[in-house]
Amino acid sequence: MNYKRIVPNSISGISLVLGVISIFYTIEENFFAAALCILLSVVADSLDGRAARALGVSGPFGVEMDSLCDLGAFGVAPAILIYQFGLTDLGWWGKIIAGLYTFFGAMRLARFNVNTATVHGYFQGMPIPAGACCLATYVLSGFSFPPVPTAVMTLAIAIILYSNVRFPDFKGHGNPMFRYPVLLSLLIGLYLLWLRPSGWPFVCMFTYFIAGVINAVYVMLFRKQQKG
Repeated sequence: MNYKRIVPNSISGISLVLGVISIFYTIEENFFAAALCILLSVVADSLDGRAARALGVSGPFGVEMDSLCDLGAFGVAPAILIYQFGLTDLGWWGKIIAGLYTFFGAMRLARFNVNTATVHGYFQGMPIPAGACCLATYVLSGFSFPPVPTAVMTLAIAIILYSNVRFPDFKGHGNPMFRYPVLLSLLIGLYLLWLRPSGWPFVCMFTYFIAGVINAVYVMLFRKQQKG
């Protein structure tokens, strides 16, 4: 038995446990603590792969473990949180939309695993930790959208998770982000920041989300060249 594998797998486990604790806090209507646990889970998730590579124990078991933990922490926990926080007034529609977030998150994780060898330089669809961060930081931000806009935002994030929209992976050169989409996204982000400066974590995540979407639309309209 290679005991070194325990380290990265334990870090993945911590990420999942934090997601489960987030669900408990959501049930208790402590939305601040629930959202904070999701963000801490993102931090843990960012460390497990680094630990595996540093210890030389990367392998298929770790990949599957990471994906299963990601689904719980970033697919299930944020869906329950956003439903309880902002979608309960929509009844079954709120439940369905929150459920779709989990469903598209699962599809995104499965596709990522099977396309690891062929997709390089960008993320195919927004990474599920980023989607979870969008919802968690919204809860913490102080913004309070009505139920319908909250539902639209949640559904849009869900769809973008499993879309073909290319987000830069921050490694090497990544996928091209063109000037005009980035500038427009920054203007939208600055406007939101002007409305509520204390909500800057959500503004940062929303700007990342909208930049990928606007960049994809720009590519389609003007037939710009992307990698891959």
